[in-house]
Amino acid sequence: MTALEKASGDVVFKFEPFVLHVLCRELQDAQLLHSVAVDSGFRNSGITVGRGGKITMAVRSTHCLEVPLSHKGRLIVSEEYIDFLVHVANQKMEENI
Repeated sequence: MTALEKASGDVVFKFEPFVLHVLCRELQDAQLLHSVAVDSGFRNSGITVGRGGKITMAVRSTHCLEVPLSHKGRLIVSEEYIDFLVHVANQKMEENI
């Protein structure tokens, strides 16, 4: 709260979801891993094939959170709401683990 009160610009509370990058030898390996990831609830997962043929499978969680807290140095939410956001983010972290 002290840092928020001193902020002069916009402040955003942000929680980034779990991401695991796996380098795969074959496209079919990446496709199998992608199927397993999606079936396990990691719906934002995907496969990338680079110019050199490098195949990367990214397992991504959907547990993100991004909420503005202040605008132009003025707090726009209550301290109670910030406590709630921290609780929600901590729950998402547990789900990531």
